[in-house]
Amino acid sequence: MRKSFYQYLQAIKGPNHKDQEQIFATNASHDIQFPKHSEDYHELSSYLEMNADYLPSMDIFDQVWEKYLENNK
Repeated sequence: MRKSFYQYLQAIKGPNHKDQEQIFATNASHDIQFPKHSEDYHELSSYLEMNADYLPSMDIFDQVWEKYLENNK
């Protein structure tokens, strides 16, 4: 079964915050407005650009998105 992007983020978040991807995933888990059921790149990127002050660079999202696609085939 395919996972939503949010479900993927939940799998990579970490208590140690070792890297920007873990920090992004952890912050997204605290974002009550995050589109939790979405698998759509454009919906997610638009949401993050307009609403996520916790994401310092969209490059981080793009990196995580590529890993999400690789792991969600």
